[in-house]
Amino acid sequence: MVMRATSLDFLKRLLDSPGPSGFETAPAVMWRHEAEGFADEVSADVSGNSVAALNPGGSPRIMLAGHIDEIGLMIVHVDDEGFLYFSTIGGWDPQVLVGQRVLIVTKKGPIDGVIGKKAIHLIKSEDQDRVTKPAELWIDIGAKNKADALKRVRIGDPGVLAAQAVQLPNGRIVSRSIDNRIGAFVVLEALRSLARRKPRAAVFAVATTQEEIAWTGGGARTSAVGLNPDAAAVVDVIHATDHPNVEKKEHGDFKLGAGPVLSRGSAVNPVVFELLVETAEKQRIPYAIAAAPRDTGTDADAIYTALRGIPTGLVSVPNRYMHSPNEMVDIADLERASKLLAAFARRVTAKTDFTPR
Repeated sequence: MVMRATSLDFLKRLLDSPGPSGFETAPAVMWRHEAEGFADEVSADVSGNSVAALNPGGSPRIMLAGHIDEIGLMIVHVDDEGFLYFSTIGGWDPQVLVGQRVLIVTKKGPIDGVIGKKAIHLIKSEDQDRVTKPAELWIDIGAKNKADALKRVRIGDPGVLAAQAVQLPNGRIVSRSIDNRIGAFVVLEALRSLARRKPRAAVFAVATTQEEIAWTGGGARTSAVGLNPDAAAVVDVIHATDHPNVEKKEHGDFKLGAGPVLSRGSAVNPVVFELLVETAEKQRIPYAIAAAPRDTGTDADAIYTALRGIPTGLVSVPNRYMHSPNEMVDIADLERASKLLAAFARRVTAKTDFTPR
């Protein structure tokens, strides 16, 4: 499947925009600006969630959610020499951080820096194979001293690794923030498709916030409570298992370019799951099924249990190298996921009963 050139350009700009959990303003503003071109209503709430609505007075009410935040860093201390010490936002493999360039988001604008570590020549031989911890690293912004550094940054400023989106052959795109900026992208593309022939249902595309640190539900829970939908579908990423050293018997068989993955089990309403399967088959969209025996680790967990319970489905895009500056997905899978969501939204009617039987 070939993505529209304008949508691909929007995707790249969205991926490049820094927006770690709790600081999603830049990509959220970009998302809302894009939505204004075709949505009936566009809004934001105090949690930073962005909502684009079609036919908001219609019935039933369907929520399509993808989180727009990414993992990142936060400045916690500046020493006398002007070096910045940081904590992580979200789940990091510390080995990924070593030697990376960073972009710090400040009130005055972005600041470039590099993550420093003692050179291999200066590390004792017995310590060379030891995994580095974030507390042993620092950020160097070229400051002369503490006062010089504090002219440009302040405690609590967030940052991301400086890795821009790159297209590779065979429809692959590589970037940081794919988890899960692509979820926010997919739900908006589904809404764009629905806007060409508006459905009877009220459909709300939501770019949720703080999923990577959402121990209490984050923006997914607050936006679900605010919208009170009759059904919801969440878009996130899932670990692709088509690369070396992954055990498919433990994690499933998910390939880039083989279509979206539909979760079954925890935080997934059985009726929504079957509707997604039937819709995929009717639309001739290839798909795989993922088992979710406990939690899904996505916004679905928060939406499914919001209010008195919201019938929820989970559509995932296979992603290689998750939580790294070089995550990889297949553009065709994004297209298929958005097509599936749009078709699903048209199938749900006011008579649809989501009670498991």
